[in-house]
Amino acid sequence: MFGQEIGIDLGTATVLIYVKGKGIVLREPSVVAIEKSTKKVVYVGNLAEKMIGRTPSNIETIRPLKDGVISNYEATAKMLKFLLRKVCGKTIFKPRVMVCIPSTISEVEDRAVREAAYEAGAKFVELIEEPRAAAMGAGIDIKKPMGSMIVDVGGGTTDVAVISFGSIVKAKSIKVAGDKFDEAIIKYIRKTYNILIGEPTAEEVKIKIGCLVPFDTAIEMDIKGRNLDTGLPMVVVVNSDDIYHALKEPISEIIDAIHIMLSDTPPELVGDISENGIVLTGGGALIYGFAELISDKIGIPVVVAKDPIECVVKGTGIAMQNREIS
Repeated sequence: MFGQEIGIDLGTATVLIYVKGKGIVLREPSVVAIEKSTKKVVYVGNLAEKMIGRTPSNIETIRPLKDGVISNYEATAKMLKFLLRKVCGKTIFKPRVMVCIPSTISEVEDRAVREAAYEAGAKFVELIEEPRAAAMGAGIDIKKPMGSMIVDVGGGTTDVAVISFGSIVKAKSIKVAGDKFDEAIIKYIRKTYNILIGEPTAEEVKIKIGCLVPFDTAIEMDIKGRNLDTGLPMVVVVNSDDIYHALKEPISEIIDAIHIMLSDTPPELVGDISENGIVLTGGGALIYGFAELISDKIGIPVVVAKDPIECVVKGTGIAMQNREIS
């Protein structure tokens, strides 16, 4: 094979890789474990994530992407190089790569993504906006002369975009998404129960009992943390109503972004969106009641895409199938 064609969803929380002709072949956390003295990468992805909060003094775990963009260029390049080698194996042919980026990325951030991909071993690098990729991955025919709204809730950013004739008409990217949800949960648990929990625990709580519309019967969960008064381990029981209250503030910012986007969109396209509804993608879309809450606040039908976490990277596959990367 003279160079594979690879699509990459370079997310703040997770990296997904799509290989043309094979589909999604890799999904790993965007985490790198580095030896402090030598800056040598020790672990990447799943193994590195398991080390968060458990590393010895000479090792640190970092997330090289923050708020949807590269915050640590060197670590990002090393992470990509490791993952591309894992996918491509020992081949002499460099892959051609398409990387997803937030809709409102700056020129500096654009260049950083391209350079990191080239540094990782790509022969050719092309970028695609996450909302366009997410829409295609969700099954929307973006080439139609009709307005569609996509809300992609990732780890670092939420992208809200209106798409028509294959292009983004309006777009807004806010740095409120999965990571901010975790921070809100940590803050609420600390204030309510006087214990400190880590990011992995907050994420587990979000996934298991997180909700944006209260359950008919609250779901309980035991969580472990450190008592802020005694400094000793402590176990408390939290329930889904706690998490519902914890997530109110960050979710309101996403609702506001959707409101702003609709108010800035041409009336004809708003009419299309009202008829066709809004499509939710990304990991955040899986939180119970998200679609129902947006629909209630906005007054427009909202649906969660099938396999919302995979929509963006699937969209790169569709883009590659519809035109050659050269």
